[in-house]
Amino acid sequence: MTHTVAVLGTGKIGEALLSGMLRGGWPPAHLLVTARRPERAEELRTRYGVTPVTNAEAAKTADILILTVKPQDMGTLLDELAPHVPADRLVISGAAGIPTAFVEDRLTTGVPVVRVMTNTPALVDEAMSVISPGSHAGADHLAHAEEIFGSVGKTLRVPESQQDACTALSGSGPAYFFYLVEAMTDAGILLGLPRDKAHELIVQSAIGAATMLRDSGEHPVKLRENVTSPAGTTINAIRELENHGVRAALIAALEAARDRSRALASGTKD
Repeated sequence: MTHTVAVLGTGKIGEALLSGMLRGGWPPAHLLVTARRPERAEELRTRYGVTPVTNAEAAKTADILILTVKPQDMGTLLDELAPHVPADRLVISGAAGIPTAFVEDRLTTGVPVVRVMTNTPALVDEAMSVISPGSHAGADHLAHAEEIFGSVGKTLRVPESQQDACTALSGSGPAYFFYLVEAMTDAGILLGLPRDKAHELIVQSAIGAATMLRDSGEHPVKLRENVTSPAGTTINAIRELENHGVRAALIAALEAARDRSRALASGTKD
């Protein structure tokens, strides 16, 4: 925690990361932020006691630069940073679909780059962050990334070739669960429950099921079978899910998300 870290493009994920680092004991004096709007930068200063700077000042001053801008804005940001980033800076890219080579090619030769795909549960310190090294990043650089992103959840190292798949599974993953909860809430209303009661039933069931998956060590098939009695309510529901191709639809959806991540890397807009 002796390094100075700059979060560039501090939106929701950047702010979640910033607040997690502070809760983890990172000194505010060692944290810099950049934001597109001056009023946003001032808001972060007031809320967290961190120092707003320009992108160029961040590149010159910080030991670690965390780039949290949208994928389509990454090229412009790197063009702005390139004249100011020396070879000993660690650059962490959090933009979906952007490979480390894209970042390396636009910066000084030899700059270590680490690619991280996190997700929105960083807002509640339950993120899943997937970490991959670029061609110049070593074990110490990965450890720095793990220390930072570990402040808002779990981290996992994977080869960069698996990043698009991880984006489909965990980067976009929370949205699938929100979508499922939304559908189940509508079903509860159809079955005669008030919306608030249906929502509470489903959310707590989701929390309980996720905790069992995490803590029991049991395979999900085993946990499902424990709920599925012969000729009971659950097996009838499972039969309908299978009849409607839910499993196949999920696989197709994740393939589509992976393909879009690849398209972002290639610069495809549509």
